[in-house]
Amino acid sequence: MTDQVPPPSIQNGERVVLFDGVCKLCNGWVKFLIRHDPQQQFRLASVQSAEGQALLRWFALPTERFGSMVYVESGVLYLRTDALLRIVGQLPGYWRLLAWLRLIPRALRNACYERIARNRYRLFGRYDTCLLPSAEQARRFLHD
Repeated sequence: MTDQVPPPSIQNGERVVLFDGVCKLCNGWVKFLIRHDPQQQFRLASVQSAEGQALLRWFALPTERFGSMVYVESGVLYLRTDALLRIVGQLPGYWRLLAWLRLIPRALRNACYERIARNRYRLFGRYDTCLLPSAEQARRFLHD
């Protein structure tokens, strides 16, 4: 990977959040982002979509059974709590205060994150297929 070529489906400087499209918790996170990102600074893609799969391959991440949120900002990859805290730190209002959770050691943050991620279907449920965005939300998602 070179610094000159952006990952597939992403324009230079674009911010993209990849999420599990069948996970109810992850879909709730996406709805939260859409609601709290009035400047529409974040684009979205499910890991099951063609765009999501291409990005996972680009960054040499597993394309099957993926259990972490992925955030790509200006071609830089962030995973787990680094992704989460980087995103909330850019939201307007009080949400950005959650970015101070970065002061908790990464190993501890990620251990908590991974425990929830491993059990997310059991705790929150899952959809049989990826939900489709509404016509209004569709512009927020990556498309070929």
